[in-house]
Amino acid sequence: MSSSTSGVLLLDKPEGLSSNAALQRVRRLLGARKAGHVGSLDPLATGMLPICLDEATKIAGDILSGRKRYRFTVSLGSRTATGDREGAVVETLPIPPLDVRSIEAAMARYRGSQRQIPPMFSAIKRDGQPLYRLARAGIEVEREARDIEIFALTLVRADSDQLQMDTLCSKGTYVRTLAEDIASALGTCGHVSRLRRVYVEPFDSEPMLALETVEAMIRAGEPLPLIDAARALPQLPAVVLTDEAAARIVLGQAVGLPASSAIGRVRVHDARGRFLGIGEADGSGAVQPRRMFTQPLDSAASFSL
Repeated sequence: MSSSTSGVLLLDKPEGLSSNAALQRVRRLLGARKAGHVGSLDPLATGMLPICLDEATKIAGDILSGRKRYRFTVSLGSRTATGDREGAVVETLPIPPLDVRSIEAAMARYRGSQRQIPPMFSAIKRDGQPLYRLARAGIEVEREARDIEIFALTLVRADSDQLQMDTLCSKGTYVRTLAEDIASALGTCGHVSRLRRVYVEPFDSEPMLALETVEAMIRAGEPLPLIDAARALPQLPAVVLTDEAAARIVLGQAVGLPASSAIGRVRVHDARGRFLGIGEADGSGAVQPRRMFTQPLDSAASFSL
C-alpha cells in the first residue's frame, strides 16, 4: 500500500466483532503497514468505525475529538454487569408506569455538560491494565469522573419495557452509563440492548462501507474509496507554503508565513495542494511542524489491488 492511498475508511462495523478484530481484518485486506481505529465500539455495537490507514494514522487523535451520534435502545427492568445485553443480570427492578412527560423529564437531567463515571467494563487503563480485565476478575476500582457533554438527547420510541433514543455526545461518553442513569431516573434499572453509532464528526454525511463490501470490492479489483486525510480535518485552517518552505517544514524546520495571521493548529499544504501534515502557527507568521507526513498526500482517496 503506497502513501498515496493513505486515508480514512469509514467501516460499518458489524455486530459481534470487536473494533480491534475489524481493524485487523481491514489492515490485512489492504496490506497496510499501519492502521488504527478511532473510538472503540463494543462487539454488541454496529455503525461507523473510522479506520485510519498508514500516514492517516497521524490524524486519528483529531478525529477522536469529534462529536459522535448514537441510536440506542434501553431495556428496562434489569441491569447487567457490562451495562449491555452481553453481561449477566445483576439486578432487577419493577418498571413503573411511564409516559412521555416522565421520560422527557428523566432525559432532561442528562443533557448538557456533566461529569460521568466510566464503567468498569471499558478499555480505560489502571496501572497498565484495561479496566475490563479487572472487571472480569471480579475486581472493582474507583474511577475518576470525566467531563462530557450531551449536545442532544431525544426519544425516538417508547414501549412499556424499552426506550429507543438518539444522542449526539462528546468524546469520552459511555452510552451504557447514560442508559443506566436514565433508567435510574425513571425509578428502575436498565441496560443497552441495541447500539449503533450513526456517525463520527466530521463524517456526518459520508457513507459507510460494510466489511463484506470491502472484501468483495478488493476481490473484484475495484477502487476502494478512502477519505483524504486533509478532508478529515475541516476544523483546521489551511495554509499553503512555497516549494522552499514545504521542503523545510517536512524536515522539521519552522517556516515563515508572511501572508497569514493564523494562530494555532493548521493544515499545511504545498503549492500543488498536497497535504503535508499538521503545523502550529504562532500568529506572527511562523509555522512549527507538529505532525508531518513522511510523504505528501495527494487529494486522491482510492485503493485498488
